[in-house]
Amino acid sequence: MTGTGSQTIIASAVENFQHRGYHGTSIRDIARDAGITPASIYHHFPSKQHILQHIMEAVLQEVISLTNAAVIRAGNSPAEQLEALVRAWVLFHTTNRSEALIGASEIRSLDDMGHRIVVALRDQQEQMFRDIIDRGVAEGAFTTPFPREAARAIINMGYSIASWYRPGGDLTPEEMAHRYAVLALGTVGTTTPENARVAPAAASVARLNSPIANARCGKAEHT
Repeated sequence: MTGTGSQTIIASAVENFQHRGYHGTSIRDIARDAGITPASIYHHFPSKQHILQHIMEAVLQEVISLTNAAVIRAGNSPAEQLEALVRAWVLFHTTNRSEALIGASEIRSLDDMGHRIVVALRDQQEQMFRDIIDRGVAEGAFTTPFPREAARAIINMGYSIASWYRPGGDLTPEEMAHRYAVLALGTVGTTTPENARVAPAAASVARLNSPIANARCGKAEHT
């Protein structure tokens, strides 16, 4: 592994938490795969719990930043903004699968403080979807009678990708993002799939600038 001490620890923890689970992973496991001593970990993180919380906070902060930037770059219509939001959401979950899976499965392992922080960040992300869909319904651009449920369905579609998507399959992340944007527009009751354009250049920049992706540089990915 390469990178700074904390990045190497995080990369090792992500790999171990994914394959062993949080409770099945020890500090020794993380230290071994990071190529350091267990005592060295405590120079960066006071406990395994703090490592988990750091991972989950970083994941959510990054995806909130990426999705918010995508919406800002989009047009003014609710359809354009939802399309951009879903593309960014899906691209994140196809290119950061390990972190996304940990975020979905290990929230139960957080202590009370960590749980409150992570839930607040999740709520912030969900609100982004809800605001766009609510505005689309109010303006007559979306016809769904269930905007809150539509938002949650679209969010969960993105979450689920991390559990089964594998690089090198039939569809690239950009192609997946395109299809899910079309599905999302259908979910909210709009018939403008032509708006679901793929922006591979922007997606590549987002991945290259991702601090989570950078923390994994030099680490072989397990499938």
